[in-house]
Amino acid sequence: MYRPLLLVLALPALAAAQVAPNPQIGYGVFMQNVVAVGAMREDRRVTEADFIRMAAEPGTVVLDARSERLYKLRHLKGAVNLSFPEFTEETLARAIPSKDTRILIYCNNNFQGLPASMPVKAISSALNVSTFVSLYAYGYRNVYELGPAVDVKETKLAFAGEETAR
Repeated sequence: MYRPLLLVLALPALAAAQVAPNPQIGYGVFMQNVVAVGAMREDRRVTEADFIRMAAEPGTVVLDARSERLYKLRHLKGAVNLSFPEFTEETLARAIPSKDTRILIYCNNNFQGLPASMPVKAISSALNVSTFVSLYAYGYRNVYELGPAVDVKETKLAFAGEETAR
């Protein structure tokens, strides 16, 4: 039943391996991480109230993986910015004290009503998913994400940034 789907998913990896092998790129490992994160992610999506409570607890890092430009415009107060393309073992270690640290993530798609600073992306490209998978790939397992899409006019989350000063 699932074999045709798996074959379709594996074809790009097989084609790439035949055309240009690159030991620094692992599509198969990426797919394994996506499956592993998918199995745990639903239990790690938290409500707005739980996100606020958890963010206030000592030792928790709220990670904003959006671009520096968007972060400067508006971000959750207290969030640490490390743009997703900048993720490496070293940059993550500087931003997050240990791999056991509880990490809370959010993205543009968690907010409604902020098109300039938090433009909504295609659902298949929402940064929460990529961020979660990448953190998992680097060995971070204590990751939670803001689950709902909240209206900025009604949220209890506090914002900071240039747009909030206007």
